[in-house]
Amino acid sequence: MTAFAYIGAALTEIAGCFAFWAWLRLDKSPVWLMPGMVSLALFAYLLTLVEADHAGRTYAAYGGVYIVSAIAWLWLVEGARPDRWDMIGGAVCLCGAAIILWRPRAA
Repeated sequence: MTAFAYIGAALTEIAGCFAFWAWLRLDKSPVWLMPGMVSLALFAYLLTLVEADHAGRTYAAYGGVYIVSAIAWLWLVEGARPDRWDMIGGAVCLCGAAIILWRPRAA
């Protein structure tokens, strides 16, 4: 469930932020803002589904998933192929997220 919540949160956050980017930077209609706001609200909801003792730890671990998802967005939506440094950086961030989320915790 955690992986699905994080991936869903990343996709909805990127889509919501892209809607604002499209409006402000690509001169799209302000109508783009409505689905963008809905998407950002869904993003916030999805993060609440992650099983973690503290919100801050959930958000910190999510950061790695977000970075990898943003690199995928760069490639799949924007058509810019990530370079090896994008891939290495994404892998490092994802490893960091796994350490934060799944390291052994004292009871």
